[in-house]
Amino acid sequence: MTLPDQTASQPGPRTTIQNVLEVIRLTLGDLRKSDRKVAELILADPQRILNATVAETALAAGVSEPTVIRFCAAIGCNGFQDFKLRLAQSLALGTPATHSVLLGTDTPETVVEKIFDYTITSLDWARHHLDKAALALAIDILEKARAIEFFGLGASGVVARDAQQKFPLFGVPCGAQHDTHQQIMVASMMKPGDVAVVISHTGRTRSIIEVARTARENGAKVIGLTGFETSLASHCDVTLLVETLDNTNIYTPTISRIAALVVIDVLSTAIALRRDEAHVRRFQAMKRKLAEYRIGE
Repeated sequence: MTLPDQTASQPGPRTTIQNVLEVIRLTLGDLRKSDRKVAELILADPQRILNATVAETALAAGVSEPTVIRFCAAIGCNGFQDFKLRLAQSLALGTPATHSVLLGTDTPETVVEKIFDYTITSLDWARHHLDKAALALAIDILEKARAIEFFGLGASGVVARDAQQKFPLFGVPCGAQHDTHQQIMVASMMKPGDVAVVISHTGRTRSIIEVARTARENGAKVIGLTGFETSLASHCDVTLLVETLDNTNIYTPTISRIAALVVIDVLSTAIALRRDEAHVRRFQAMKRKLAEYRIGE
C-alpha cells in the first residue's frame, strides 16, 4: 500500500464522520479489552447484530450484557437501540466497512473481498458528502479557464498527473508540475484567466498551501481538492471536500486517491459535455486515430 501525500503530520479522525461502523473502526484501539470483543464482532458481521438482542450480542461476543451497554456508550450511543438505529443507517450507505478487521491469517480471496468492500463503502460515503453546489461552481470555473495547472505531491501528485492527461482533450492547455520549486515558479507566473487546481488529501501540505496562496494573489482562480477542512480552503475560490474513510494503517489502500480520481473524472466529463459539436468531432477523430495503433484480433 502507498503512503499519503507529503505532510508534516496527519490529521486525527474527522469529527464529521457519523458512520457508526467507521466510529468503531477508528476507536477500536482505545476500547477496553472486553468492549473490543463487541466491536470486533460487529465489524466482522454487522448485519447479524441488526436483529440481535443485548443478550444475544453478549453471548456471541463472549462478554456480559453490561459490557455491551458500556460499549454502546463508549462509541457515543444512547443505549443499544440507539446503536442499532445508527448501525442500520451506516449499512444503508453501502457495503459494510469490514476492511478494518484484516487478519494475518486472511487468504488472498478474503483480502480481495475486504478491500473491495471497504473501497466501495468509502466511495459511497464520499459521493453522499460531496457538496454539489461547490462542484457546479468548480465546473463553471474550469469551463472558462484559459489554462489550467494541477498541483499535488505524493499520492495527490498522481491525481494531478491524471488530470493533466485528461483536460487537454477538451481544448485547454494544462500543466502538472511535481517539483516544489517548479510549482512555486509556475504559480508565481499565473494570471487572471488561469485556474490552479491544488490537490492535497490532508490539506496540510505547506508547499501546496503556498502554491494556492501565490496563484490567487496573481489573479488566478484556485480550486482546492482535499479530504479535510483546513486552512487550505482560505486560499481557494472553491473547495471540493472529498471525504473518505481512509486512515494511515499499513493495510489501508489508497482510497482517498481513488475518490479524488473519480472527482477528476466528474469534472472532466462535465466539461466535455459542454463543448460544441466541432470539438466533439475533433475528439472522435482523435479516438479513431488512437485505435489505429491497436493490434486487431
